[in-house]
Amino acid sequence: MEDWALIRRLSAEGVPKARIAARLGISRTTVVKAVASDGPPRYERKAGPTSFTPFEERVRELLVETPDMPATVVAERVGWTGSIRWFRDNVNRLRVEQRRPDPADRLSWSPGDAAQCDLWFPPSKIPLENGTSTLLPVLVITAAHSRFICARMIPTRKTEDLLLGTWELVQQLGRVPRRLIWDNEAGIGRGNRRAQGVDEFAGMLATRVVQLKPRDPESKGVVERRNGFFETSFMPGRRFASPADFNAQFSHWLTGANQRIVRTIKAKPADLVDADRAAMLPLPPVITQLGWRCQTRLGRDYYVRLDTSDYSVDPTAIGGMVAVAADLERVRVTANGRLVANHDRRWARGLTITDPAHLATAARLRYDYQHPRPPAGADEGLARDLADYDRAFGLDQAGLR
Repeated sequence: MEDWALIRRLSAEGVPKARIAARLGISRTTVVKAVASDGPPRYERKAGPTSFTPFEERVRELLVETPDMPATVVAERVGWTGSIRWFRDNVNRLRVEQRRPDPADRLSWSPGDAAQCDLWFPPSKIPLENGTSTLLPVLVITAAHSRFICARMIPTRKTEDLLLGTWELVQQLGRVPRRLIWDNEAGIGRGNRRAQGVDEFAGMLATRVVQLKPRDPESKGVVERRNGFFETSFMPGRRFASPADFNAQFSHWLTGANQRIVRTIKAKPADLVDADRAAMLPLPPVITQLGWRCQTRLGRDYYVRLDTSDYSVDPTAIGGMVAVAADLERVRVTANGRLVANHDRRWARGLTITDPAHLATAARLRYDYQHPRPPAGADEGLARDLADYDRAFGLDQAGLR
């Protein structure tokens, strides 16, 4: 490398090629080649057959059928017995040729146009009422234009709780985005089929639910990056006593997070959210028939099941139809418009929740059933005046004598 540089420098200074060759002890032909070259000399090994060459054609065939087949599996299929590292390097070289390119466009989001929705599972188990702890989902909605974040923990990822959480977060946002963008979350729908109640909910909000096709993560990258942000900036060093405690801490933290400058838009979400809201749709005055709702006939076992837990009902409603309605906080049961149960909703699974008043009413009704009272006016005993029989047969005292 040094000789090549020196040859070019001396030639540029006008030193004859023969003198350069004599000075450096090399042939004049070498000097001519160095002056005419465009770059420094380097060793290039001529391509030739290697130990991988006999297997290359079969490997290509396997990768055409299954581009993501692991190299270890390919080695087993073709009978490779050499170095797996060398084989893997060659497989990866061929794999690039078989993969179809998937370009990712840069997306721009207009004010009010869309909000991206996702479920984030914090990597920390939350304590529940029965002493257990579990991982619970957090529903996250991020306005795509302003990057403003609304989020809260919900009990399940079922449709009823997803719609209840969405309605609560949209109320926090203050307006309705024109599109709610989801991936293929089962509680929202799969493919072209929406889960029951989703289309009705979207209609009440006058918005549109858009579910992305598989293998399209870029179209929901705004909210996905927020989820990673939560794990690195919110979760470290925190402890939670309950879901309510998590929501309180998270809500307080989000207030500050929405005041931070987002690098991609070079602005604070809190400063842009007003422009986002101005282009969104107005909130509907009220939404009815939202959440968990069903009707059932109350049996002798005076409990109704919601999700996986049982809640007691006033036993006076046994035998009649009752309507069960629940949101994220309360479970209410009515019979003919009368409230017959009102419980806090429990997030743990498989619980039995009993109101002491219902237990006392059941004990009283059970006692009354087991100790029936005689009808009013019934005879106290079987004894009867014999004169009643004489009169019935037309006899009197004189006839008897």
